[in-house]
Amino acid sequence: MNVPLALLSDAEDVVRLAWTDYGDARTIADLREMSAHVSTNRVFQVHLDDASTVVAKVSSYGSYFLFAEDHDRLARCSSLLRHGRWAGFLADVLTVNKRPYTWYDGRRWCAFYTEVRRAESLPKILTASDVAALAREIARFHHACTEIAPALPPVSNSVKGDAIHLLDQLTNPFASRNFDLPPEDIGVLARFTHDLLMHLEAVHYDEWPKIPILVDWNLGNFSVTRPDGEVHLYSRWDYDWFRIESRLLDFYFLSRVSSSTGDRTSFTYSPHTLTEPRFVDFVRAYHDINPLSRRDVEFLPYAYRIFILNYVVREGARFFRGDLCSQFRRDAAHGYLEASTKLDLSPLLAVVDD
Repeated sequence: MNVPLALLSDAEDVVRLAWTDYGDARTIADLREMSAHVSTNRVFQVHLDDASTVVAKVSSYGSYFLFAEDHDRLARCSSLLRHGRWAGFLADVLTVNKRPYTWYDGRRWCAFYTEVRRAESLPKILTASDVAALAREIARFHHACTEIAPALPPVSNSVKGDAIHLLDQLTNPFASRNFDLPPEDIGVLARFTHDLLMHLEAVHYDEWPKIPILVDWNLGNFSVTRPDGEVHLYSRWDYDWFRIESRLLDFYFLSRVSSSTGDRTSFTYSPHTLTEPRFVDFVRAYHDINPLSRRDVEFLPYAYRIFILNYVVREGARFFRGDLCSQFRRDAAHGYLEASTKLDLSPLLAVVDD
């Protein structure tokens, strides 16, 4: 995709303004864009005059105040994980006076990160042994995040709050215009949002353990090593969908990574990967390290709907490219959500019921 020059130049200007404000004595020698061109965010590798590099992210997606809060929590996570197995796994946020630095001009914002070393990327389609090894690594990472979660301050956003906000938007008289969807599609989305909220109430989701999660585990976001021939997570650098929520919200993207069709074959968010035999194998290996309950497995379709309703429907226009947002919203109303009600969870339930 070709990025409009005006947008690219604007983002480059933001990086330069933010770096000047950051106050580092080094100057910018060059900027090289690293953006995936799927979202509205812009990511740059910043080459400095001492031959070192940092990474800059420029965004106008969502709320600056949530962006700043997320970066505070990310910095705390990185610090709390620094002395164990996960030291260096997360890219550090650059700081001023020991607090994460963010730049903001009222409509755009920027943060800088250390550039994590990247090791091997997983292949587009994993072997069975890699699926199991990745599952064990994610289970260990979730366990570490569970241990540090009590040390993190509360956050301002929540899955439940997002769904309440979306239901208000979908029941607005101008919803069809605002979402660029016909009334019948708006009705489908409103029904699923209402049903999700009812389920969150029924299972007392507010009382469930919440941990730092990264949600988007597509293959372009992390690297691995194989020191003993088995996959070990090495580094992670994309935090667009960082949340403090149930670990189950990570599982949909992990099902895509495990899929027999591969994670990046096409832009689709179908739920079918949640019941593929390879994901059953993933859950089995995960469960051996970090046990799951029957309640957890039964929640997976709802965790999937949370992703679709929040990131595709509610936030889609501000996050995805316009053409992708329109496509994904139509697909959500016409198939994704309904398909999630027909998933056969019995193979997954058999894993946790053994």
